[in-house]
Amino acid sequence: MSFLTAPLQYEFFRNALLAAVLIGSLTGFMATFVVLRKMSYVGHGLSHAILGGGVLGYVLGLNFYLIAGIWGFLAALAIDAVARTRRVGADAAIGVVTTAAFAFGVLLISRGHSFARNFEAALFGNVLGVTTGDILMIAVVSVVVVTVTFLAYWQFLFVTFDAEVASVYGVKTGVFNTLFSLMLAGSILVSAQVVGVTLIAAALVTPAVVARFMTSSFRVMLAISTLAGALSGLLGVFASYYVDAASGATIVLVGSSLFVLALGYRYARERRSGQRAAPSPTELDAAFKTE
Repeated sequence: MSFLTAPLQYEFFRNALLAAVLIGSLTGFMATFVVLRKMSYVGHGLSHAILGGGVLGYVLGLNFYLIAGIWGFLAALAIDAVARTRRVGADAAIGVVTTAAFAFGVLLISRGHSFARNFEAALFGNVLGVTTGDILMIAVVSVVVVTVTFLAYWQFLFVTFDAEVASVYGVKTGVFNTLFSLMLAGSILVSAQVVGVTLIAAALVTPAVVARFMTSSFRVMLAISTLAGALSGLLGVFASYYVDAASGATIVLVGSSLFVLALGYRYARERRSGQRAAPSPTELDAAFKTE
């Protein structure tokens, strides 16, 4: 039992644990929408764009969240604007905008070699360096994201599954797509310290995939994905502490282990019932639309 309680005597570990659970819950919550909207690449791209803003803030001596947040929101708006032209696919828009923002950060890093360790922490995460201010920022973003989502729950659900029909029924799909991109950028921004920009994409995908193996109900999937993210953060921090490894890597590996367990659960249930290992996309859509 001391194995679990011994690290709790340190304030930095308690901060790390709380931050990781909050981030895991937030990314797990967002992951459901990211996976169903097929926006996994967006999460990956925005994380790299935000790194460029973070480096700029470091060079200018300004607040990380302020500069990286502005940079990330501008990148999200630029992607949304380019994708709406329909002349360029969303994947191409993401590739152009986010790699340019990331390249700008790399350029600044190459000219200032003094913050190599900071760059490594940004890439792979350093949850043990989380401060009380970081936790407060994570909590604020989490509350905003969850509140906005539930206030516009049916609109987000409609746009997620059938944007064209939603538009016909008067839902302003462009507004909700932009709003979701900004929420995603904010979530990625506060996750960078814990998970690292190179692994955020996994945190925004794995919990939802775990949940999808276990249910065909959207609401249940949302709950399971959030819990899977929180559990990944909880166990990942303990693993990071005891093996002295990057927090982002351990959190993602715990999430991957949950994926394997969920896959095994689905396979075992399929073997017992004689059903397919996973419902088809058409079945999932139909099930979600009846929520």
